[in-house]
Amino acid sequence: MQGSKVVLLAALGGGIFGALFTQLDLHAVKGLSFFARDSELLNHRGFLLAAMGTWAVFGLYWEHAAKKASEAKSSESGASRGLHVFLVNAAILLEIAPIRGLGRFIPVLPVVMTLGLVVETAGLALAVWARQHLGRHWSGRIAIKVEHQLIKSGPYRLLRHPIYTGLLAVYAGPMLVTGEWLAVIGFAMAVFAYWRKIRLEEATLGVAFGQDYAAYRRETWALVPGLF
Repeated sequence: MQGSKVVLLAALGGGIFGALFTQLDLHAVKGLSFFARDSELLNHRGFLLAAMGTWAVFGLYWEHAAKKASEAKSSESGASRGLHVFLVNAAILLEIAPIRGLGRFIPVLPVVMTLGLVVETAGLALAVWARQHLGRHWSGRIAIKVEHQLIKSGPYRLLRHPIYTGLLAVYAGPMLVTGEWLAVIGFAMAVFAYWRKIRLEEATLGVAFGQDYAAYRRETWALVPGLF
């Protein structure tokens, strides 16, 4: 199954999970208070649904765009790809599950939730823009395509991995929307997943493009200008 399909299913699964929990009250059940619904969050469920809707748009677009990708000459192992897919899907489920869990790191504030949606939407826009510049060279797996070229246009003039920058913003948005510590853990999992992927991808591109990629690395930032 394509990674985008799995991410989309995870978001939809989280939505169903949340809908079921709105019908239950586990707070008073001994041993299950961790899974009790977050009533404060669900009182603002429109924000949560909007955050999940952005993930649905991302999944549908990514699945459509993947059909135009060119054939791969080489790619990462199934086990490596499977680990990445597991981490990013577990991350989004932790972020959007409307349960009390470990409590909140920020109170429920519509202004913060709105900011979260803005961050998420901006991240999606950046990821789509970068994806369009990659064209047929994009792959969900770490791969070298047939007739692969080193792309330096659009956001790639400044960032080596703008899609990952955008996707991490798409993860950061729901964290602000829910304000829960579980979401922080989910975001940390996503950061680790993409940090790991960047290391593997840059090693692969370094072998494929040699000194050209080494020079490109010196001229650009990985994710955030001036920071990393």
